[in-house]
Amino acid sequence: MVNTGLQLISFTCAVTGWVMAIAVTALPQWKVTAFVGSNILTSEIVWEGIWMNCIYQTTGHMQCKTYDSLLALPADVQAARALMCLSIFLGWLSCTVSCCGMKCTTCAGDDRQAKAAIALSGGVLFIVTGLCVLVPVSWTANTVIQDFYNPAVPIVHKRELGQAIYLGWASAVILMLSGAVLSSTCPQSERRGYRRGYMGRSFANTRPSAPEPPKPISTSSLPLKEYV
Repeated sequence: MVNTGLQLISFTCAVTGWVMAIAVTALPQWKVTAFVGSNILTSEIVWEGIWMNCIYQTTGHMQCKTYDSLLALPADVQAARALMCLSIFLGWLSCTVSCCGMKCTTCAGDDRQAKAAIALSGGVLFIVTGLCVLVPVSWTANTVIQDFYNPAVPIVHKRELGQAIYLGWASAVILMLSGAVLSSTCPQSERRGYRRGYMGRSFANTRPSAPEPPKPISTSSLPLKEYV
């Protein structure tokens, strides 16, 4: 019962992390405008994502434009696109596999070994999904930090970490932790030889009990004969 509860909790957290990864992929707040130096214009905020650039004004208006060319994008943006799309697909696959391997489902019947293998596969897939989210987010964050402290980069082009970066880190941690817990709570396979060895263990190692002493024959149980 405890394993079933942990499986449900870890599966719910993993699905939450997967939904967060989908949100990170769609959000444009990967890089935001850095207000440093003479760049004190706060009426416009520039957002740069992996799919589009957006300009948000304090009046509430926002204009977004998708990237015109894929090959003209930096290497970190191209890798982020590929890995985030891969993480979404792996997250869907992980949810499907984990549902089949959980104790509360009827998939695979009563075969505990098959359900254990399926649950373990689902947990490993969730961990791989978290890694696919962690790599592009960390790569983009490293690029932003290097450009921020690089004196050769103009102040106008300096950026800071956006909300999508922090959300991506949280999503990666949730996915990896949930996958690890889901893998550790899978039902253990039963050893068939253990029950057989326990039930059929011989008494070779047991000491033979001492024979009971013969009981005296009571004359009361024998029929009495009269002798003349």
